[in-house]
Amino acid sequence: MTPSGEAGLRRICAVIDLLLDADEEETLLPVLHPLLLRALPGDSLTWAVRTPAGRHPVHLPRDLLDAEALAAFYRHAGSDPLFVHTNTGPGVPLRRSDLQSRTEFHRSGTYAEALRPIGAEYQLATAFPAGWAAGGRRTVCLVVHRSASDFADADLETALLLRTRLSHALGRLAPPPVPLRSALTVREAAVLDLLAEGLTDRQIGRRLAVSARTVDKHLEHAYAKLQVHSRVAAAARWRGQNALDQQVKSIR
Repeated sequence: MTPSGEAGLRRICAVIDLLLDADEEETLLPVLHPLLLRALPGDSLTWAVRTPAGRHPVHLPRDLLDAEALAAFYRHAGSDPLFVHTNTGPGVPLRRSDLQSRTEFHRSGTYAEALRPIGAEYQLATAFPAGWAAGGRRTVCLVVHRSASDFADADLETALLLRTRLSHALGRLAPPPVPLRSALTVREAAVLDLLAEGLTDRQIGRRLAVSARTVDKHLEHAYAKLQVHSRVAAAARWRGQNALDQQVKSIR
């Protein structure tokens, strides 16, 4: 192995060692991001977490993209092939040059309004599952930016290696939520199932062969466990929980 190859391997191992030792994501990321920029040499980095609630990008350096540039990036995102690849595609590591020519890139709104000002002439991007957030699955998109030269095939191989480890580590740090059903009695869950279908207390009582007063008492206990205060909120929370339970089951 060449000296440069040995140095690259040491940088990759440093990232993997950090991931193996990590026990808290909040303290992991500030240390991880600089190491990723060493393993995948670049001028800057974007780490964007996507959850059901939206996207949460973090940059290194932190002031890489201001609010105006970030808004411009998302404004053109639908026509940006690299963004589409990481957002709805397979997310395997790719260079921008694998998807569009430099001429096409330089003519794009993404380049003119967001990437040219930060000197991002070349990019390597990948996306991967990253555990769970409130409401569903999380995905992380990692983008490394360069100004002087394109990424080599060896960089793609490094990104592919790290992608698997990153996904595994973040999945471990953000496991699936404990099913809410485990906090409810069987009868409370049955009442909520029917409530989510739009049935009244009287209709639920007839279905379960209990009185409307008993249904109301079950709902009172369920409200406290769901941390809601109304029928509408309870039904919405329960439907959302059922959808989340299905997502969890689908990957087990």
